[in-house]
Amino acid sequence: MEDNKLYTIIVHSENFSGILNQIAAVFTRLQVNIESLNVSASSMKNVHKFTISCKTTAKNIDKILKQINKKLDVINASCYTDEDIFQSEIALFKISTDEFQNWEDTSRLLRGYNTHIVEVTPEYLVVELSGSGDDIDSLYRELDRINCVRQFVRSGKIAVTASSLEKVNDLLGRRQKRYQERRMQFPAEGQSCSLVRYGDFITDNQK
Repeated sequence: MEDNKLYTIIVHSENFSGILNQIAAVFTRLQVNIESLNVSASSMKNVHKFTISCKTTAKNIDKILKQINKKLDVINASCYTDEDIFQSEIALFKISTDEFQNWEDTSRLLRGYNTHIVEVTPEYLVVELSGSGDDIDSLYRELDRINCVRQFVRSGKIAVTASSLEKVNDLLGRRQKRYQERRMQFPAEGQSCSLVRYGDFITDNQK
């Protein structure tokens, strides 16, 4: 039986409502749980970026990518290993001031994780940690051990590829090149073409 592994899927899509539900439905149908999800703007205008972490098999990842890439508003979906990306998370810890002060070496603990204190009140302090998921888990366990965590929240994983350009940039470049080549041909054939969905094209005869 194939073992489950942690995968990072990056999806670029056009900025239309409903696309998140479509992507989530793919995981639901395959009974794959999403470990973390982050949605943000990308470096391209009107293109959103979904960074999704999930534990599953390589066989399921292939199915997930194929189904997501079939979605009308999806430009590209790709899977990456940890070696292919730079990744990080952000976590906020709301800590009881009294209980925290009663524990020795509190400042050493925070310095050891390179945390940043963003708010201090007589009742609580808010601590921010940016780093790997393992670091966040480790700090949470240490703070939870002294029973001082009152609230805790963490972002989904955010990631950029180790390569200079993402796969979607190459894809769009090739689509644009094909479109420009076809555009040069259509006037000679007495036809016209329209640019749709980031470089895809259709002729008037196909509409």
